[in-house]
Amino acid sequence: MNRSIPTVSRRSLLAGAAGALAAPMLGGLARAAARSNSVSMVGYGGTYQDTLIQYVINPFTKETGIEVQFVPFSDLAKIKAMQLIGNVEWDICTGSGPLLASGSKQGFWQKLDPSMFDLNDLAIQPTSDVVVDQLYASGITWDPKKYGPGKHPTNFAEFFDLKKFPGRRSFRTSPEGVLEAALLADGVAPKDIYPLDVDRAYKVLDRIKSRIVWALATPQTVSLVQTGEVDFSWTFSGRVKATTEPGGGVPLAYSFEQNLFWTNAMAVLKGAPNTENAMKLMAYMLRPEAQARLQDQLGYAPVSKKAVSMLRPEVRKWLPDLSNPNSLTVSDEYWADNREALTSRFKEWLQS
Repeated sequence: MNRSIPTVSRRSLLAGAAGALAAPMLGGLARAAARSNSVSMVGYGGTYQDTLIQYVINPFTKETGIEVQFVPFSDLAKIKAMQLIGNVEWDICTGSGPLLASGSKQGFWQKLDPSMFDLNDLAIQPTSDVVVDQLYASGITWDPKKYGPGKHPTNFAEFFDLKKFPGRRSFRTSPEGVLEAALLADGVAPKDIYPLDVDRAYKVLDRIKSRIVWALATPQTVSLVQTGEVDFSWTFSGRVKATTEPGGGVPLAYSFEQNLFWTNAMAVLKGAPNTENAMKLMAYMLRPEAQARLQDQLGYAPVSKKAVSMLRPEVRKWLPDLSNPNSLTVSDEYWADNREALTSRFKEWLQS
């Protein structure tokens, strides 16, 4: 018999409705994108897009005269369909590293000219058709007023140690990152993580399963700690940084002792109506000054190494050490190949 899974409810999002409302606009956007002074890019809305527009897109348009239009993302099947019928409406696809890696394996992206970028300045080198534009660090957070030095976990081995650090934990309901954290906790070296030893990972997860409250959305990995519903949580550094700022609620602490690094990446669609402009925009977004303006506001890790020194000191203290040997960069290619099967097994494990 299946046991109930401890979760916290969330408000239902109207993303589907929003996508449906936006769909009739795509044809018009595609026609507009065909102008030589225009380029279209996948966007996800929200604070991130607003910040991107203010600190990167508007300066780009001012410098080049090229207008940037955002189109709502549906899925890779939409891209496949556009290319099959020869009516590509988008120029740039942006999103998680595994998403772009999956598109690459399906042949959706145009080849990149490496001379577009300052390769010596990039912390992660582009592939033949995908370039990373920023990185996210995930790790462990806690309420410092409740747990002082030595009273909270700072790495994944300690996060999985219920004897030394009793209390409830939180993870997202997704296998990505959870399986890696379990293996790191069990002593697997970062260089030996892939391919994942999935059976071993679940044996480690079984040890703390009864003490996990599953967050149904990423914001809950922070709010659960702020409300005291869990003691320690896995989350992103940028989420914790926001708690220390005005309006952030209960300020939380965060460990950079051991992290998982995630990528956000960009690619140009094959058959894009504005290839030249798309390449110009991607190159601009990777300039150190553009990266610094954006991350001064968002607080994530720029892929430009020169941009780091341009950031405000209060932002730099929230950046992870990308050379930390205890940390791991999540493999985009591995998850592009294995997400479907591992997600199915993870759902079964949650219900067992």
